[in-house]
Amino acid sequence: MASAAEQLAANLNFGAFAKAKELQRRLLFAFGALVVYRLGTYIPLPGIDTDVIAEIFEQQANGILGMFNMFAGGALGRMTIFALNIMPYITAMIIIQLGTAVVPSLAQLKKDGEAGRKKINQYTRYGTVLLAAVQAYGIAVGLEGFQGQSGGAVLEPGIFFRLTTVVLLTGGTIFLMWLGEQITARGVGNGISLIIFSGIVAELPRSLVNTLELGRTGVLSGGILVVLIVMALGVVAFIVFIERSQRRIVVQYPKRQVGRRMLGGESSHLPLKLNTAGVIPPIFASSILLLPITAISMNAGQGPGWLTDVASFMGRGQPAYMLLYAAAIIFFTFFYTSVVFNPADTADNLKKNGGFVPGIRPGKNTAAYLDYVLTRLTVVGALYLTAVSLLPELLISQYAVPFYFGGTSLLIVVTVTMDTVGQIQSHLLAHQYEGLIKKSKLRGSRR
Repeated sequence: MASAAEQLAANLNFGAFAKAKELQRRLLFAFGALVVYRLGTYIPLPGIDTDVIAEIFEQQANGILGMFNMFAGGALGRMTIFALNIMPYITAMIIIQLGTAVVPSLAQLKKDGEAGRKKINQYTRYGTVLLAAVQAYGIAVGLEGFQGQSGGAVLEPGIFFRLTTVVLLTGGTIFLMWLGEQITARGVGNGISLIIFSGIVAELPRSLVNTLELGRTGVLSGGILVVLIVMALGVVAFIVFIERSQRRIVVQYPKRQVGRRMLGGESSHLPLKLNTAGVIPPIFASSILLLPITAISMNAGQGPGWLTDVASFMGRGQPAYMLLYAAAIIFFTFFYTSVVFNPADTADNLKKNGGFVPGIRPGKNTAAYLDYVLTRLTVVGALYLTAVSLLPELLISQYAVPFYFGGTSLLIVVTVTMDTVGQIQSHLLAHQYEGLIKKSKLRGSRR
């Protein structure tokens, strides 16, 4: 079976794609949904001066607002209806998943299968609405305090502006949450990840042009520019290598006699990825840190003096920010790994199916062994995510590079691309299997 699957995978070509009508419909739907998202990132909020907003964000391009704007696909810098992007949904998801580890009722819902999962998703949606409304109000208040050379960012400050801003920004986040779920169900890939991916990819060309402009004007030397480009290619190759790395644990199944035949006696592998948590920890860490730090930065000029000190102390490239960022990534790497892979449940499933790890007793001993191996892999995965995510912070603080030659942006782009391509190949493989089955049935009927 494995050799047949490998042979089919090797034969995947454009002809197979042309015949896979269902896959084409899914790709067109995902593409159309992302086009709708990108159009929404150019619809500005009413009652704001876009020139003042552009002036402020140009000054903060390498700061916290610049990073938040990257995740929003430029929507925050243009102050559009999608300025909050999907970050409130991600934050709500973090809170709910943390709750499943400490709240007994949520933990029970997690064990209730599909029905429990639906309730958890519903709670996540409610949390998204609440967080988006709070963050939208904070943005509205912050916008009223923005002052540019030509005047204030808000044309007519007041309760009406705050109310419309809260409604539009919250509605934009809810729409993106719904759009991401539709892409997951009717398109290809994870919808939420693809929305973040498309926003980052849309901003990369402009950031690359800005970097080349720094080289043309002499701000960055040619040697440093070449080193940065080579470093970017090296980071991409490194991410691909790590994301494909896995530890394969041998699982043996005993022989058993069924009638006159001997079944079983086969060995397989339990693959444990080096980075089990994927790209989720950097996204979680960014969303947790960016929102309060952005609020502090937006209100630093109007608040007490200590607020300005905190804003400068927690700025991009500062030791305190990088330490908190690294700690958050490491924490979420271990936490999310424990969410997606439970050694005790895996050991129980192996025991029920008669499988065992050679040299390890089934049950608790197998669970302890899997936990030991997974912990060691997670340590390496956490260090890898931390190193890749902190790389652009060092480049931005040292060389003021506006293009993210590593870090969360490239990590998201590479991993989402690999995941989406893998799902496309799976659809093509399933389509070819269906074609072979239909051909075999036709040949059988003719005979």
